[in-house]
Amino acid sequence: MQLERLLKQPNALPSVPKVVRKLIETFDQEDVDAMLAAALIENDPVLTAKLLKTANSAFFGLNRSVYTARDAINVLGLIKVRALVIAASLGEGFHTVGGVNLNQFWRYSLNTASLSRYIALPIKMDENTAFTAGLVHGIGELVMHVGMPEAMIDLDRSVPMLDLKRAKAERGLFGYSYAEVGAALAREWHFPKRMINAILHQTAPFDNDVYEPMAGVIHIGSWRARAEEQQMRSEVLINTYPDPVGLVLGIDPDTVVAEQIPSISRQSEASETS
Repeated sequence: MQLERLLKQPNALPSVPKVVRKLIETFDQEDVDAMLAAALIENDPVLTAKLLKTANSAFFGLNRSVYTARDAINVLGLIKVRALVIAASLGEGFHTVGGVNLNQFWRYSLNTASLSRYIALPIKMDENTAFTAGLVHGIGELVMHVGMPEAMIDLDRSVPMLDLKRAKAERGLFGYSYAEVGAALAREWHFPKRMINAILHQTAPFDNDVYEPMAGVIHIGSWRARAEEQQMRSEVLINTYPDPVGLVLGIDPDTVVAEQIPSISRQSEASETS
Protein backbone atom coordinates (compact mmCIF):
# COMPACT_ATOMS: atom_id res chain seq x y z
CA MET A 1 0.00 0.00 0.00
CA GLN A 2 1.35 3.43 -0.94
CA LEU A 3 2.05 5.84 1.90
CA GLU A 4 -0.57 8.40 0.80
CA ARG A 5 -3.22 5.70 0.61
CA LEU A 6 -2.24 4.35 4.03
CA LEU A 7 -2.61 7.76 5.64
CA LYS A 8 -6.14 8.07 4.24
CA GLN A 9 -7.31 4.78 5.77
CA PRO A 10 -10.10 5.12 8.37
CA ASN A 11 -8.72 5.59 11.89
CA ALA A 12 -5.11 5.49 10.64
CA LEU A 13 -4.36 9.00 11.92
CA PRO A 14 -6.27 9.85 15.11
CA SER A 15 -7.37 13.45 15.55
CA VAL A 16 -5.50 15.53 18.10
CA PRO A 17 -7.50 16.44 21.25
CA LYS A 18 -7.76 20.11 22.16
CA VAL A 19 -5.72 19.68 25.36
CA VAL A 20 -2.90 17.94 23.51
CA ARG A 21 -2.91 20.52 20.72
CA LYS A 22 -2.39 23.25 23.31
CA LEU A 23 0.40 21.28 24.99
CA ILE A 24 2.17 20.80 21.66
CA GLU A 25 2.00 24.56 21.11
CA THR A 26 4.03 25.07 24.30
CA PHE A 27 7.06 23.34 22.77
CA ASP A 28 7.87 26.57 20.93
CA GLN A 29 7.44 28.78 23.99
CA GLU A 30 10.59 29.88 25.79
CA ASP A 31 9.02 29.95 29.24
CA VAL A 32 6.20 27.54 29.99
CA ASP A 33 4.20 27.97 33.18
CA ALA A 34 4.20 24.44 34.59
CA MET A 35 1.16 25.04 36.75
CA LEU A 36 -0.85 26.37 33.81
CA ALA A 37 0.17 23.25 31.89
CA ALA A 38 -1.00 21.12 34.82
CA ALA A 39 -4.34 22.92 34.91
CA LEU A 40 -4.70 22.35 31.18
CA ILE A 41 -4.04 18.62 31.57
CA GLU A 42 -6.48 18.35 34.47
CA ASN A 43 -9.25 19.70 32.24
CA ASP A 44 -9.22 16.25 30.59
CA PRO A 45 -10.00 13.64 33.28
CA VAL A 46 -9.31 10.68 30.97
CA LEU A 47 -5.82 11.87 30.00
CA THR A 48 -5.11 12.82 33.61
CA ALA A 49 -6.02 9.32 34.77
CA LYS A 50 -3.76 7.76 32.13
CA LEU A 51 -0.91 10.11 33.08
CA LEU A 52 -1.21 9.16 36.74
CA LYS A 53 -1.36 5.45 35.91
CA THR A 54 1.91 5.70 33.99
CA ALA A 55 3.60 8.03 36.49
CA ASN A 56 2.77 5.64 39.35
CA SER A 57 3.80 2.52 37.44
CA ALA A 58 6.85 0.40 38.15
CA PHE A 59 8.65 2.00 35.21
CA PHE A 60 9.36 5.23 37.10
CA GLY A 61 9.70 3.62 40.52
CA LEU A 62 8.66 6.74 42.42
CA ASN A 63 9.17 6.82 46.17
CA ARG A 64 5.62 8.06 46.61
CA SER A 65 2.45 8.07 44.56
CA VAL A 66 1.28 11.13 42.66
CA TYR A 67 -2.39 12.05 42.58
CA THR A 68 -2.69 15.10 40.32
CA ALA A 69 -1.04 16.46 37.18
CA ARG A 70 0.53 19.19 39.31
CA ASP A 71 1.95 16.56 41.62
CA ALA A 72 3.31 14.62 38.64
CA ILE A 73 5.01 17.73 37.25
CA ASN A 74 6.58 18.47 40.65
CA VAL A 75 8.00 14.94 40.83
CA LEU A 76 8.77 14.04 37.19
CA GLY A 77 9.17 17.48 35.65
CA LEU A 78 7.28 19.17 32.84
CA ILE A 79 9.33 17.55 30.05
CA LYS A 80 8.30 14.02 31.00
CA VAL A 81 4.73 14.83 31.96
CA ARG A 82 3.98 16.73 28.76
CA ALA A 83 5.38 13.89 26.65
CA LEU A 84 3.49 11.28 28.67
CA VAL A 85 0.18 13.10 28.14
CA ILE A 86 0.80 13.26 24.39
CA ALA A 87 1.66 9.56 24.34
CA ALA A 88 -1.44 8.77 26.42
CA SER A 89 -3.55 10.56 23.85
CA LEU A 90 -1.94 8.57 21.06
CA GLY A 91 -2.53 5.43 23.09
CA GLU A 92 -6.20 6.33 23.31
CA GLY A 93 -6.26 6.63 19.52
CA PHE A 94 -4.74 3.15 19.21
CA HIS A 95 -6.49 1.47 22.12
CA THR A 96 -6.39 -1.98 20.53
CA VAL A 97 -4.15 -2.90 17.61
CA GLY A 98 -4.33 -6.39 16.19
CA GLY A 99 -1.08 -8.32 16.41
CA VAL A 100 0.64 -5.76 18.67
CA ASN A 101 1.51 -6.27 22.33
CA LEU A 102 0.78 -2.71 23.42
CA ASN A 103 2.26 -3.20 26.89
CA GLN A 104 5.58 -4.17 25.32
CA PHE A 105 5.32 -1.42 22.71
CA TRP A 106 4.89 1.34 25.29
CA ARG A 107 7.53 -0.10 27.61
CA TYR A 108 9.95 -0.09 24.69
CA SER A 109 8.87 3.46 23.77
CA LEU A 110 9.38 4.71 27.32
CA ASN A 111 12.81 3.10 27.42
CA THR A 112 13.68 4.76 24.11
CA ALA A 113 12.58 8.12 25.53
CA SER A 114 14.65 7.71 28.69
CA LEU A 115 17.69 6.46 26.76
CA SER A 116 17.44 9.28 24.22
CA ARG A 117 17.45 11.85 27.02
CA TYR A 118 20.35 9.99 28.69
CA ILE A 119 22.31 10.15 25.42
CA ALA A 120 21.40 13.76 24.65
CA LEU A 121 22.42 15.36 27.94
CA PRO A 122 26.23 14.72 27.81
CA ILE A 123 26.45 15.95 24.20
CA LYS A 124 24.42 19.07 25.07
CA MET A 125 21.39 18.38 22.94
CA ASP A 126 17.82 19.34 23.83
CA GLU A 127 16.53 16.83 26.38
CA ASN A 128 12.94 17.92 25.75
CA THR A 129 13.06 17.01 22.06
CA ALA A 130 15.02 13.84 22.82
CA PHE A 131 12.53 12.53 25.37
CA THR A 132 9.38 13.46 23.45
CA ALA A 133 10.57 12.30 20.03
CA GLY A 134 11.95 9.14 21.62
CA LEU A 135 8.61 8.38 23.25
CA VAL A 136 6.58 8.68 20.04
CA HIS A 137 9.23 7.66 17.49
CA GLY A 138 7.62 4.26 16.85
CA ILE A 139 4.00 5.38 16.56
CA GLY A 140 4.14 4.76 12.82
CA GLU A 141 4.08 1.04 13.56
CA LEU A 142 0.61 1.37 15.09
CA VAL A 143 -0.63 3.45 12.16
CA MET A 144 0.61 0.78 9.75
CA HIS A 145 -1.00 -2.05 11.74
CA VAL A 146 -4.34 -0.22 11.76
CA GLY A 147 -4.17 0.79 8.11
CA MET A 148 -3.01 -2.51 6.61
CA PRO A 149 -3.37 -5.19 9.29
CA GLU A 150 -2.97 -8.29 7.14
CA ALA A 151 0.27 -7.16 5.52
CA MET A 152 1.72 -6.11 8.88
CA ILE A 153 0.80 -9.32 10.68
CA ASP A 154 2.49 -11.26 7.86
CA LEU A 155 5.58 -9.09 8.33
CA ASP A 156 5.47 -9.58 12.10
CA ARG A 157 5.82 -13.33 11.60
CA SER A 158 9.04 -12.99 9.60
CA VAL A 159 10.59 -9.87 11.17
CA PRO A 160 9.16 -9.03 14.62
CA MET A 161 8.21 -5.42 15.23
CA LEU A 162 11.17 -4.67 17.53
CA ASP A 163 13.77 -6.52 15.46
CA LEU A 164 16.81 -4.39 14.57
CA LYS A 165 16.14 -5.03 10.87
CA ARG A 166 12.51 -3.96 11.00
CA ALA A 167 12.85 -0.62 9.15
CA LYS A 168 14.83 -2.26 6.33
CA ALA A 169 12.20 -4.99 6.01
CA GLU A 170 9.37 -2.45 5.84
CA ARG A 171 11.11 -0.42 3.16
CA GLY A 172 11.73 -3.56 1.15
CA LEU A 173 8.02 -4.40 1.23
CA PHE A 174 6.33 -1.01 1.12
CA GLY A 175 8.94 1.56 0.07
CA TYR A 176 8.68 3.33 3.45
CA SER A 177 8.92 2.49 7.15
CA TYR A 178 7.41 3.42 10.49
CA ALA A 179 9.71 6.48 10.46
CA GLU A 180 8.01 8.15 7.48
CA VAL A 181 4.57 7.18 8.78
CA GLY A 182 5.30 8.50 12.27
CA ALA A 183 6.57 11.77 10.82
CA ALA A 184 3.33 12.11 8.85
CA LEU A 185 1.32 11.77 12.06
CA ALA A 186 3.61 14.26 13.80
CA ARG A 187 2.96 16.76 10.98
CA GLU A 188 -0.77 16.17 11.25
CA TRP A 189 -0.60 16.93 14.97
CA HIS A 190 1.58 20.02 14.34
CA PHE A 191 4.63 18.85 16.26
CA PRO A 192 7.63 21.23 16.08
CA LYS A 193 9.71 20.72 12.95
CA ARG A 194 12.73 19.55 14.96
CA MET A 195 10.70 16.65 16.36
CA ILE A 196 9.21 15.77 12.98
CA ASN A 197 12.70 15.63 11.46
CA ALA A 198 14.01 13.49 14.32
CA ILE A 199 11.21 10.97 13.77
CA LEU A 200 11.49 11.10 9.97
CA HIS A 201 15.25 10.52 9.77
CA GLN A 202 15.70 8.26 12.80
CA THR A 203 16.60 5.14 10.79
CA ALA A 204 19.26 6.89 8.66
CA PRO A 205 20.19 10.18 10.37
CA PHE A 206 23.33 10.89 8.33
CA ASP A 207 22.72 9.17 4.99
CA ASN A 208 23.03 11.01 1.67
CA ASP A 209 22.46 14.75 2.29
CA VAL A 210 20.77 14.27 5.65
CA TYR A 211 22.38 15.60 8.82
CA GLU A 212 19.99 15.30 11.75
CA PRO A 213 21.84 14.91 15.08
CA MET A 214 18.62 14.48 17.09
CA ALA A 215 17.57 11.72 14.72
CA GLY A 216 20.92 10.13 15.52
CA VAL A 217 20.13 10.30 19.23
CA ILE A 218 16.79 8.58 18.62
CA HIS A 219 18.53 6.03 16.38
CA ILE A 220 20.88 4.95 19.16
CA GLY A 221 18.24 5.19 21.89
CA SER A 222 15.84 2.96 19.97
CA TRP A 223 18.64 0.52 19.07
CA ARG A 224 19.48 0.09 22.76
CA ALA A 225 15.82 -0.24 23.76
CA ARG A 226 15.26 -2.91 21.08
CA ALA A 227 18.37 -4.72 22.27
CA GLU A 228 16.94 -4.73 25.78
CA GLU A 229 13.65 -6.23 24.59
CA GLN A 230 15.64 -8.96 22.83
CA GLN A 231 17.79 -9.47 25.95
CA MET A 232 21.04 -8.96 24.07
CA ARG A 233 24.20 -9.37 26.09
CA SER A 234 27.64 -7.74 25.91
CA GLU A 235 29.10 -9.35 22.79
CA VAL A 236 25.95 -8.87 20.71
CA LEU A 237 25.52 -5.30 21.97
CA ILE A 238 29.04 -4.46 20.87
CA ASN A 239 28.58 -6.14 17.48
CA THR A 240 25.30 -4.40 16.69
CA TYR A 241 26.15 -0.93 18.06
CA PRO A 242 25.59 1.69 15.29
CA ASP A 243 29.15 2.97 15.47
CA PRO A 244 29.02 5.40 12.48
CA VAL A 245 26.11 7.29 14.08
CA GLY A 246 27.79 7.32 17.48
CA LEU A 247 31.04 8.67 16.00
CA VAL A 248 29.29 11.61 14.34
CA LEU A 249 27.51 12.48 17.59
CA GLY A 250 30.63 12.06 19.70
CA ILE A 251 29.03 9.45 21.97
CA ASP A 252 31.19 7.26 24.19
CA PRO A 253 30.03 3.77 23.14
CA ASP A 254 30.81 2.36 26.58
CA THR A 255 27.90 4.38 27.97
CA VAL A 256 25.34 2.56 25.84
CA VAL A 257 26.77 -0.93 25.24
CA ALA A 258 26.91 -1.74 28.94
CA GLU A 259 24.40 -4.38 29.96
CA GLN A 260 23.29 -2.32 32.96
CA ILE A 261 22.17 1.24 32.22
CA PRO A 262 20.18 3.20 34.83
CA SER A 263 17.92 4.70 32.14
CA ILE A 264 16.53 1.28 31.19
CA SER A 265 13.56 -0.09 33.07
CA ARG A 266 13.60 -3.87 33.38
CA GLN A 267 10.27 -4.16 35.13
CA SER A 268 8.21 -6.99 33.70
CA GLU A 269 4.99 -5.03 33.92
CA ALA A 270 4.87 -2.32 31.28
CA SER A 271 3.91 1.26 31.99
CA GLU A 272 0.69 1.51 30.08
CA THR A 273 -0.07 4.67 28.16
CA SER A 274 -2.87 3.04 26.24
